[in-house]
Amino acid sequence: MSRTAARRQLYCDGWLFLLLIIVPALISRQLPELAGRFGESLALPLFIIGLAALFFNLPRFTAYKHALIATEKKLGTDGESSAWTTLRAVRLRALGIAALPAWLAAIGAPLGLEPVAQLLLVCGSLALLVLYRVPRQLQ
Repeated sequence: MSRTAARRQLYCDGWLFLLLIIVPALISRQLPELAGRFGESLALPLFIIGLAALFFNLPRFTAYKHALIATEKKLGTDGESSAWTTLRAVRLRALGIAALPAWLAAIGAPLGLEPVAQLLLVCGSLALLVLYRVPRQLQ
């Protein structure tokens, strides 16, 4: 895999996860709110779990940075293709975990999770998405 093709794949993955973060939250806002104590009693725990999910990214971010460094070291060598593949796999796992708070916000919307709490969780996921961008040094 060439460097250009690998960067294009990583670029497309980033846009895909941007959609996977924003679209479920927007769609879930259109769903009718579940009435009753069941929905209200789950809203706060979902918000707390969403905040805790932000911290699950710490080991994934460390693994991503190590993969970036390994890829940079292998640029121009025979192992460059495998380094790009490894970087993409590590980044996809990290992006999946980074999207968790936004997905929990989407689940919580029909359960009565307040819009401000939803916005905080989605913004947290978007901030993590920015952290997982590919730096310019890998061009």
